[in-house]
Order: sequence, then C-alpha cells, then structure tokens
Amino acid sequence: MGIGREALIAAMRAGLRPSWDDGRVETFDAAKYPSARVAEVRGFEPSAYLGERGLRSLDRLCKLLLVAARLCLHDAGLKKSGAWIDVKDGDRPWADRVGIVVSNAYGSLEAISELDRVALLEDPRYINPSRFPLTVSNSAAGYASIWEDLRALNVSVSNGNCGALDAVACADVFLQSARADVLLVGGAEAMSEALFVAFRRLGADLGSSNLSRDSTGCLGEGAAFVTLETSETAKARAAAPLGEIVGYGTAFAPPPREASLVYPAGEALEDAIDNALLDAGVAKQDVDVVVSGISGMRPFDEAELLAIQRALGTDTPVMAPKTAMGEALGAGGALAMSAAIGCFHDAGGACMVRGTVRGPVCTALVTSMGYYGDASALVMRRASK
Repeated sequence: MGIGREALIAAMRAGLRPSWDDGRVETFDAAKYPSARVAEVRGFEPSAYLGERGLRSLDRLCKLLLVAARLCLHDAGLKKSGAWIDVKDGDRPWADRVGIVVSNAYGSLEAISELDRVALLEDPRYINPSRFPLTVSNSAAGYASIWEDLRALNVSVSNGNCGALDAVACADVFLQSARADVLLVGGAEAMSEALFVAFRRLGADLGSSNLSRDSTGCLGEGAAFVTLETSETAKARAAAPLGEIVGYGTAFAPPPREASLVYPAGEALEDAIDNALLDAGVAKQDVDVVVSGISGMRPFDEAELLAIQRALGTDTPVMAPKTAMGEALGAGGALAMSAAIGCFHDAGGACMVRGTVRGPVCTALVTSMGYYGDASALVMRRASK
C-alpha cells in the first residue's frame, strides 16, 4: 500500500485495493505452490531509507522494522535529517528518553530456516555466525535500538494477531512508570517460505483449505509504528498529535475441546470490546467505525463480526483493512491503528464489510482476534485541536 503515512492515507482514499491477485510472489520461490497468494511490500529497497552500509547481514524482518522505525521518528518530529532534535537546557538527550515496544508473532523464520537448512543438509560449520543473532525473537527490535540510538527500554511482545494492541497496553505501563518519555509502539512481520508453508500445512493459509473456504484474503507482511507519549510530553515539544489512545481491553476464552488447534473466541472479543469502551469511558453509540481484524479466514471472520454486532449493534460501520493488506499477524494490529489514523484524516471509506462511514470519524475501535481464544481491542480518538 506504500511506504510512509502519507502513502497509506493516499492508498486508503483510493480504495485500498489488493495487489496479490496477479500471481506474483517476490519473497520466495512459489513455483511449487500452485495458486500461492501473499501480500508483500513489493519492490522494497531498504537502502533508500537506511543507506547501503550494514544491511548485508540483516534479514527482511529487520529491514522492514528499521525502515518503519526511522520513518516514525522523523514523522513524529523527534529526528530531522537523521539527527535527534535539540533538547532544552537541562533536559536529558532524546536518545535516553525514547524506547521501543514492538510486536512480532513468529520471529525471523527466514533466518531460522536458513540456519537449520545449512546445519541439516550441509554441515553446522558452514552456518554464517553473523546471521545467528537473527534467530532470537527480539533481535529485530534490538537492531532498531542500535540503528536509531534508542537508549530507553526495548521490549518485544509475542501474542500473535493481538500482539500489537497488547504492545500498546505495555507501553502505557512504561509511560506511567516513567521508564521512557516517548515510545515507538507497533509491530512487524516478514513474509517467508517457512511462514507460508506452515499456514498451508495447518490448513489456514487464507485461500486453499476448508478452514478458509470462500475466503478472499491471504497472508501478508509489513511494519508499522506509532509514537506514543503523554499529553504533557507532546505539549512540551510542541508535537502535533494524530490521535489519542483512550481505552484498551483484552479477554480470553478457552476452546471447548482441549484438542482444538485454533479457536475463534467471539465471546472473548465481545468482552474485550466492553472492557475497552469501559476503560475509555466511551458509549457504544459514540463509536464511528470499527477497524476490524477480518482477514478472509471464514470461521474467525464470522465470529468477529458477530461479536462486534453483539457489543455495538448493527449500525456501526466495520472496515477490514486486512482484506487489502493481508493477514500480517504480529504487525496486523499496528497496521490497523495506522488505518484508524487514516480514518481521522477522512480516508475511512476503504475495505468496508458492513455499513458506510458517514461524516468525520472522531472515535475508532480497533479489534483483533487471536487464533487460540484470545482477543484485544483498542479505542482511538481523533486528536483535539
């Protein structure tokens, strides 16, 4: 859909049309996978944003996350031309005050499968030691802190599709306890053959199985960050907020059978929505749009839409950006938050699955259902002028 906030908003205004139906796959050799469909960041050239040096040993997940982090810092006005903005007399340097909380569902399967392939099919002595750190699930976040000189806390959250919304809850705790003044919060997921094959073998690859019969979605990738800070910090540095996060809720419901591999817990999402609205002090009739996690996986889509209906009624419009962006797993919630920001910029008519957006969007509800009975929800509000 593009790289950068303005590109995303422009794509939303143009209708957020998916691009995977042309049969192209750039991230791996898909010749042996008939009808493979993935939503990729096509033509991705990280050197255009990061420079040529230091990229050779990094995998795709790191590169996606690094570009998103750099763009976010500059978009938030914390950096200009690659350097931190000036601090006031007596203030600590911004590098000491900015941290990162990032969601990722499956880590770098690209690096893990590469090293396993070398070890099993060749010899462990041939493993590239510069690639080994990438097999650790929080390595991408660590590289972001190193590249961007973020010296406050560095936290990685792994909770599948709900991870990016849960990262917001973690960030809220860290900001309240003064662990940092500003946090980059979001998620990243990279497409790889291992990820695609895993979902296909589970019968959940959004387009080739009974589980996803009649689906129109596919697996995707991407990275997105928002800069979270208290209103006091924003005012002190004369920031121009894009929105406010005012409520969060989460819930879990166990599957009826212990043998269930995946479980669409609609009752958990209904509770998460109720909790988020209560936390925000927002009435259900004041929600202008739901930015849902509907992705094309039929049982989960039906459960999510029903939970939204039970929690809010049938009048609230529901959009599903994943039907164009793909199911980006750990990055999905962050991309949905970005789509909510787009709605605040009057670009909320894309990917509607129920109703239409009428008038300006002041309050958006972002929802996400996990595969194992968990669900999370977030209430976002247009920034007051």
